[in-house]
Amino acid sequence: MINAILIDDEAHCLDSLSILLNKFCPEVQILQRCLSAKQGLDATMKHKPDLVFLDVEMPSMNGFEFLEQFNEIPFSVIFTTAYDKYAIKAIRFSALDYLLKPIDPKELVAAVRKVQTSNHLPTGEQFRMLLDKIQNKEHGLTKIAVPIVEGFELVKADDIITCEADNNYTYLHLKNKRKITACRTLKEVEEQLESFPSFIRVHHSYIVNMNEVTKYIRGDGGYLMMSDGSTVDVSRSRKTSLLKFF
Repeated sequence: MINAILIDDEAHCLDSLSILLNKFCPEVQILQRCLSAKQGLDATMKHKPDLVFLDVEMPSMNGFEFLEQFNEIPFSVIFTTAYDKYAIKAIRFSALDYLLKPIDPKELVAAVRKVQTSNHLPTGEQFRMLLDKIQNKEHGLTKIAVPIVEGFELVKADDIITCEADNNYTYLHLKNKRKITACRTLKEVEEQLESFPSFIRVHHSYIVNMNEVTKYIRGDGGYLMMSDGSTVDVSRSRKTSLLKFF
């Protein structure tokens, strides 16, 4: 059983999420529904939940400011938000989970399953990365949080040469010859790397760091030679955007 608190300043959103959880995620026990971040703080101290569903935009104190009240965050967080491109970008960057309103039942089930199957809480570094990005401190952010089997690894974006898809996993090939297996799809990794313009999707199975490309060989789609000696095929559909980068 996952003990959860719901925090959202809109009652109808709390009602909707409660109904979806009861119907599709019976393993989630709702301890309290909170109509403000302040009420959520009190409920968190009282119940010590495993999971908090946290609205991003709330008056007086928003979801990010709520998290700033904790030195260490001893619970999992699933953000709930209407479409806010910048907030979503920041959440993805930190490899944290979110649900777009109106919440899709399948996405809700998938998010809860991640909480269930993970043996590790999000790290303090992830939340610091998130808050730094929200507070426009992007100049100091050079790493992304990569979910791995043991938890999370903080990786310098500049150290990544290529990202290679393998079904629901992604291999990150690094400059020091290391290979990290990320528990994320290539699409999710691509979203995390949006803040770094040197990364381009050149194939349905590959993202490359253009700073690490040594040569482009023409062909139907052609292929790239990388600094580690590897080669990466370029799909015909992505060839034009690649050539525009050059």
